[in-house]
Amino acid sequence: MSRPRIGLVAAGPDIVGGQGVQAQALAAGLRAAGHAVTFIPINPRFPRGLLWLRRCPVARTALNQALYLPGLRRLRNVDVVHLFSASYWSFLLAALPAILAGRAARKRVVLHYHSGEAEDHLARWGALVHPWLRLVDAIVVPSEYLRRVFERHGYRVCVIRNVVDTSRFRYRERAPLRPRLLSARNLEPYYAVDNTLRAFAIVKAGYPGATLTVAGYGGEEQRLRRLAESLGAGGVRFVGRVDPAGMPAVYDRAEVFLNSSVLDNQPVSVLEAFAAGLPVVSTGAGDIPALVRHGETGLIVPPADPSAMAGAVTALLEEPRRARSMARRARKDVEAYLWPRVRGAWEAVYAGREA
Repeated sequence: MSRPRIGLVAAGPDIVGGQGVQAQALAAGLRAAGHAVTFIPINPRFPRGLLWLRRCPVARTALNQALYLPGLRRLRNVDVVHLFSASYWSFLLAALPAILAGRAARKRVVLHYHSGEAEDHLARWGALVHPWLRLVDAIVVPSEYLRRVFERHGYRVCVIRNVVDTSRFRYRERAPLRPRLLSARNLEPYYAVDNTLRAFAIVKAGYPGATLTVAGYGGEEQRLRRLAESLGAGGVRFVGRVDPAGMPAVYDRAEVFLNSSVLDNQPVSVLEAFAAGLPVVSTGAGDIPALVRHGETGLIVPPADPSAMAGAVTALLEEPRRARSMARRARKDVEAYLWPRVRGAWEAVYAGREA
C-alpha cells in the first residue's frame, strides 16, 4: 500500500529554533519511512538583490508573503498537509493561509502546534484563531501541557512527542564536572537569558575559572551583551546563531546546561542537552517539569531567581556524582523521543486514526 504524500509547511533552515529543528527531523524520518515529502518553508529565501528588505519589517513581511503564498499551490500534489504553527501573527501569516489552501485542495490538514504562548493566544485572539482551528482535521501538540491548554478551550488534540536524533550527539559523562556553562536559547524576552547571565556572575564569584557560552540570536542581543559587560564577571562568550549541524559540538564542549525561560513548552534544546549528557538546571515553565524531573533528570529552580539558579549549579559542581546520575537518567528518558518511537503515532494521524 502506498504511503500518503506529506506536504510539510514549516520554518526553513534560515530560522534557527526548535520548530525548524523538528521540521527537518520529521522530514528526514518521513522520507526514510517511504513518504514523499514536499517541504514548503514559511520563510522563503529572498532574491539576492532584495536581501536589504530584511532590515525593513513591513517590506520584509510583504515580500515574504509574496514568495510564500504562491508556494502553497504545491499542496495540490500531496495527500496530507502537515502544518507547523506558532501563535499570534505567525499563525495568521503562515498557518492560516496553509489551512485555507489545504481545505481548498480537499486535503487532510494536520495542525502541529508548538508555541508556549498558546493559552494567551487562544484566550485573547478569539475570532482571529478559533474559526480557523475548527477547519483542521487534527491538532497535534508535543506535550501534555499544551494538550491541557487546548482542552480548556474545547479542542480535542493528540500528543506526539518531539523528535531527537541522538546519533547526532556524543554522549559523555562529565568527570570531573567543570563550571563550563551553556545557554542555547534564542535571545528573546521570554527566554530570560538575562537571568542566566546574572546567575553566572554569582557562580563566577565562587569559581573564577567558570565560563558561559551563549548560543543564540534575537532582538535582545545588544542589551544582553551590555548586561554581561556591566556584571563584570568575564568569561561570557556570545557565539550568535549556530546552525543545527553545529550544535552537537557546542553541547560537547559544555558541562552544565542552563535555561531561564519564563514562557515555554517542550524545549528541544533541553532534550538535546540530555542526549549529550549535560546536567540541566532550568526554570519550570510550560512542560519543562515533565522533562526535567527535579532531582531525577535535572534541577528545577524558580523563574526570575538568578540566586536560586546559581545555587543549583553550585550544588551540581559540589556533588558531581549526583549530577552524573541525573544525566544518565535523562539520557535514558530521551530515548522516548527517537523517531521509531513516534513514527507510528504520526502514521495514525495521517490516516485519521489518532487516539
